[in-house]
This record gives sequence, C-alpha cells and structure tokens, in this order.
Amino acid sequence: MAVSKKKVIESINAMPEEEFVDIDVLLERIMLLNKIEAGEKNIDEGKTYTTEEAKEKLSKWLQ
Repeated sequence: MAVSKKKVIESINAMPEEEFVDIDVLLERIMLLNKIEAGEKNIDEGKTYTTEEAKEKLSKWLQ
C-alpha cells in the first residue's frame, strides 16, 4: 500500500519549519504514514491478534 500524494503534501504542510531541516526527516514521516496505513488496512481486514495471542508471540521473543 502506498501513501497517497495528498497525505504526503498534508504531512509536509503540517511540519514545523524547524523540523524540515533535511529530506531524511520527511522520508521518516512518509515511512511512518505508510506503516500506519498498512496497520489500518490490517485492522479492516481482520488481520489482528487478541491480547492473549500477542502476549504469547511476544513471550517467545522476551525469553
């Protein structure tokens, strides 16, 4: 899923001038928007975990 041009422009316009120091800041913001959109799509498609399922998956990582 790609971030829409409209959202990228909105994000640029919402950034305070002092944050817009280089392209890396903008790219990080675009990547974050892309991840948020992907997460929202997963929620809409029911691709989520219950709290118990998430705890079980995380417990394997935290051992």
